[in-house]
Amino acid sequence: MNDVLIVNADIVNDGRRFTGDVRVRDGRIEAVAGQLAAQANERVFDARGRLLLPGMIDDQVHFREPGLEHKGDFFTESRAAVAGGVTSFMEMPNSKPTTTDRAALEDKYARAAKKSLANHAFYMGVTNDNLEEIQRLDPRVACGIKIFMGASTGNMLVDNPATLDAIFRDAPTLIATHCEDTPTIDANLAVARAKYGDAIPIEEHPFIRSREACIKSTRLAMELARRHDSRLHVLHVTTAEELELFAPGPADGKRITAETCVHFLHFSSEDYATKGNLIKCNPAVKLPSDRAAIIRAINDGRIDILATDHAPHTWEEKLQSYEKAPSGLPLVQSVLQCALERWFDGQLPLELIVEKIAHAPARLYNVRDRGYIREGYWADLVLIDANLPHKVTREETLSKCGWSPFEGTIFRSTIVATWVNGHLGWHEGKLDDRQLGKRLEFDR
Repeated sequence: MNDVLIVNADIVNDGRRFTGDVRVRDGRIEAVAGQLAAQANERVFDARGRLLLPGMIDDQVHFREPGLEHKGDFFTESRAAVAGGVTSFMEMPNSKPTTTDRAALEDKYARAAKKSLANHAFYMGVTNDNLEEIQRLDPRVACGIKIFMGASTGNMLVDNPATLDAIFRDAPTLIATHCEDTPTIDANLAVARAKYGDAIPIEEHPFIRSREACIKSTRLAMELARRHDSRLHVLHVTTAEELELFAPGPADGKRITAETCVHFLHFSSEDYATKGNLIKCNPAVKLPSDRAAIIRAINDGRIDILATDHAPHTWEEKLQSYEKAPSGLPLVQSVLQCALERWFDGQLPLELIVEKIAHAPARLYNVRDRGYIREGYWADLVLIDANLPHKVTREETLSKCGWSPFEGTIFRSTIVATWVNGHLGWHEGKLDDRQLGKRLEFDR
């Protein structure tokens, strides 16, 4: 039963913060008001003045299924997500096999329908030779089209100029890009190998996956988007120079938008000395000055969405040498707590964080009836105690990889409860997966 009355909540929604109650019936929000009276057969949940936010819509995760289930799968990673306040995710195509045709796309939906605690959607991936699949794509069946304009898994590096031009010309929906220039990276890696041999230190990572590689690729993507008036969304922006390329202000009406990820707000190149390969990711964590520029860009609207790029690898894989250790971090279980640290520090307004993690993803991806605490919308909600610190431990990690880059960190908030479609999937450290998430729908 999903009939719930949440009372005495500190609601943050639509640019406002106010005290109120939320009634949920049949999985949807029926009423948002002050002092609602409890009705028969309705569970009353006293929020006790804690923060009630719309659940996070994470527009970039890698849950590793199919083909890489030793790292993660839709069962484990979706539960970690819900424990972290992520109620909906959009998952990337670089699985095995890659999600580069309609059959592979529908296979992922079928898998998620059987095991994902969170709501879900999937990207169609682009290769140098699947242009016809992209041209035939129904924009309502995928959250977007993903182009790796830099080295990635298998055949997913798109470096054919004619193919890139045709994709930007013909894409029926949003194009999300990973922007790093592979020839630049290869040249930088060759220099590092010549200097260090097989013992390249992790501190070289932001110079191998360099800012120049990011800037060059982002400029190319934006040039193609402007040429064809494509709807472009540049993922995980990491450099101050790239941020200057994007327009400030509200996301609505923009044809080119940008996303960054929560670990770029938390870590900088200074952390490689202690974290090592645990924070190795592509694009790389860069300078403290880049981290400061990213926070400024969230405030002025150059960054439109805040996500995770959740990408689990096993502990053993991460302990390998620099070149052998894969790139990626498990992040969904701590994403909101990490983002809220910027609020506690006075760097980001709470209402703006909610805009970047819930409202903007819903609008920019045309997600139907989600991303807000509004009457008639699905009840995807997260309750946060901003007065209860929480220390991250390995034992509590729900991601299959079994570790967190935040291990030992004391966040100043705790995720108390998460509702997915009105179902209380997470409450005070316990999961309830008797009701699974839904396939996201798009108004396109």
